[in-house]
Amino acid sequence: MKKYLNLFDFKQKVDYKNEILAGLTVAMTMIPESLMFAILAGFSPLVGLYGAFIMGLVTAIFGGRPGLISGGAGATVVVLMALMNSHGLEYVFGAVALAGVFQLIVGFLKLGKFIRLVPQPVMFGFVNGLAIIIFMAQMDQFKVGQGDAAVWLTGPAMYTMVGLVLFTIAIIVFVPKITKAVPASLIGIIVVFAVVYFLNIDTKQVVDIINQDTLPGEELKSLSGSLPSFHIPNIPFTFKDFKIILPYGLIMAAVGLTEGLLTLNLVDEITGTKGSSNRECLAQGGANILNGFFGGMGGCPMIAQTLVNLSAGSRARLSGIIAALTILVIILFGASVIELVPIAALVGVMVMVAVGTFEWASFRALRRMPKPDIFVMILVTLITVILHNLALAVLIGVIISALVFAWESAKRIRARKYIDEGGVKHYEIYGPLFFGSVTAFNEKFDVINDPDEVVIDFAESKVSDMSAIEALNRLTERYANQGKKVHLRHLSKDCILLLENAVDIIDVNVLEDPTYKVVTDRANI
Repeated sequence: MKKYLNLFDFKQKVDYKNEILAGLTVAMTMIPESLMFAILAGFSPLVGLYGAFIMGLVTAIFGGRPGLISGGAGATVVVLMALMNSHGLEYVFGAVALAGVFQLIVGFLKLGKFIRLVPQPVMFGFVNGLAIIIFMAQMDQFKVGQGDAAVWLTGPAMYTMVGLVLFTIAIIVFVPKITKAVPASLIGIIVVFAVVYFLNIDTKQVVDIINQDTLPGEELKSLSGSLPSFHIPNIPFTFKDFKIILPYGLIMAAVGLTEGLLTLNLVDEITGTKGSSNRECLAQGGANILNGFFGGMGGCPMIAQTLVNLSAGSRARLSGIIAALTILVIILFGASVIELVPIAALVGVMVMVAVGTFEWASFRALRRMPKPDIFVMILVTLITVILHNLALAVLIGVIISALVFAWESAKRIRARKYIDEGGVKHYEIYGPLFFGSVTAFNEKFDVINDPDEVVIDFAESKVSDMSAIEALNRLTERYANQGKKVHLRHLSKDCILLLENAVDIIDVNVLEDPTYKVVTDRANI
């Protein structure tokens, strides 16, 4: 439990200036994204900001590693849109809290470690697809209206928007060459805000996103609000209603954990440090439970904001705490100022994040990658971009990679055959024996024409699963039906226990058994 008590990583040296400035930059980029996701799903703007505040604060303190930023992410919000349309906001809060419970269970059972099974080509595809999504999402800001009714800006409005975006990008690119004392992204936002405000330039602002669906005569919406208040979701406590929110809670939990743990892995690679996947599951679960009971839309780690945080120089937990508290301060006191921030400045920041997120090294690796890995990388990228379903893209990528690995491993089974001076035929097996290689293994033996005594040596092989055990049982039975004696050498003890006729076929005098376990030994998984 000691690792859970060291919440703030006190042993780590903290650059307070970098952390505070990085936190402010993250908050500026998180607010419009949380608002857009909330409005897209039909929530109130405050539901989006409450979700960003609660997720950000809880995971910054208790999360799996410093530098990781969580908030109201689109990947989880999209899951809840159908529930919002069919049953309303109270059911959404119930599903968010239930998702948190599932995530806590995953954390307590220490299942977060299975993220290690994600191969590198899948990670390349995931990251590249996410970079493309981040970039494409910014194109919506060059339109007016919503959904199918949205149309591209034209004339001076388009020229102004493009000019301000390019101006922001230029600041982010060139400022680090002059000074790195302040994050270039934050400087870009402040400078463009000042230019637009003092020159009275007519361009899209945060307030326009909030009120883009407000009809004439309706009261204008605002980011201004109060502290989140405790509220039990108003859902009938019946099994029927539980079945309604159950699938949404499960899917949201799975999507959030997948995106979160992949983001954690990415930050580990960037910083050269190691985070805790199980601790991240617990923090994410706790944050979503609080969201369900305090009126937030829930969420998970946000890769774009995390990369903004890292590029701003943050390496500790303080920046995430500052970002979350900044959002709360804006809700309570600063809404009128933030509503005037130009969207072009935020678009410029996110475009640079997309450029920095993309794994350009994956292009260089194409020449060295096996063809199946190239296929997996491109497929995961396409699924991520087309379906915007990160969990599905990663799952498909892992399954295909596993099948390719199984196929390649199945081809490695070999048998060296010879007959000794006593007339005994020996089969020395090389390579793993498992479900994929069973057919090739059986083809190695000439049961009918073999002599009366046969030795099968597994010193250079590994019996991996029940399919392999069953193959051995059938093989020895075939030899027994021919009245021939079989000796199996160098099998592990658990293999011997699982063989039906082990007493008759194991050569106990030459056992130098390996210590590995067959995967059916549940106590050692």
